[in-house]
Amino acid sequence: MLYYALVFLVVAIIAAFLGFGGIAFAAAGIAKILFYIFLVLFLVSLVMHLARGSTRV
Repeated sequence: MLYYALVFLVVAIIAAFLGFGGIAFAAAGIAKILFYIFLVLFLVSLVMHLARGSTRV
């Protein structure tokens, strides 16, 4: 999912550079949403891992 966020970010930067304002704005919005979803999923998995505890010796 982070890959897709980065792809949309690159698309937004290229579109903004070429002057396509609407496309750049939409791609940046999608990249932002995907990044926040990735961040939430990462934090949930981190908390679950820490809550489970370490069973390795």
